[in-house]
Amino acid sequence: MREVEVRRWTRHEYERMAETGILAPDERVELLDGEIIRVTPQGARHARAIRAAEEALRSAFQRAYDVRVQLPLALHLFSEPEPDLSVVPGSWRDYETGHPESPVLVVEVADATLAFDRDDKASLYARAGVPDYWIVNLADRRLEVYRDPAPEAAARHGWAYQSVQHFHPGERVSPVALPETRVSLDDLLA
Repeated sequence: MREVEVRRWTRHEYERMAETGILAPDERVELLDGEIIRVTPQGARHARAIRAAEEALRSAFQRAYDVRVQLPLALHLFSEPEPDLSVVPGSWRDYETGHPESPVLVVEVADATLAFDRDDKASLYARAGVPDYWIVNLADRRLEVYRDPAPEAAARHGWAYQSVQHFHPGERVSPVALPETRVSLDDLLA
């Protein structure tokens, strides 16, 4: 029996594909564990939820952090996801020569991609050591908060979050990076 080896792309190769036009400028893709994944188009509800979450997070994080919307993160040699939102230390000015590598919070807005965000993306973010991963679950109108990344052989990328909490409208959640700050679910789910 012959074993088949899958060719994985590195972040450098992926960025070169974009620079040379192999990937079109308007092509919505991201690199996840060496695979180039096509991103689904956004509906109005999804776009609205991203904007609501962006406003809530900008208000919560203010000066010492940069809230990024659908911009790349350099998480691993083979991964350059573009989450709906990420919060990184410092200012956008700090990232002139490379994408941020250590987000303190990653947020995905999910409707049709809920299973993928819960399994594949959660495992990828856990492997990268992202301490706080939130899914704005549009179908169930709740926030899923994933914390405490740890190795787990059965997980897609070998890591998983050990703590999962669900928050609903009317409740508040504190980011790991700012435990004294409380973000209203009414603002996130607007």
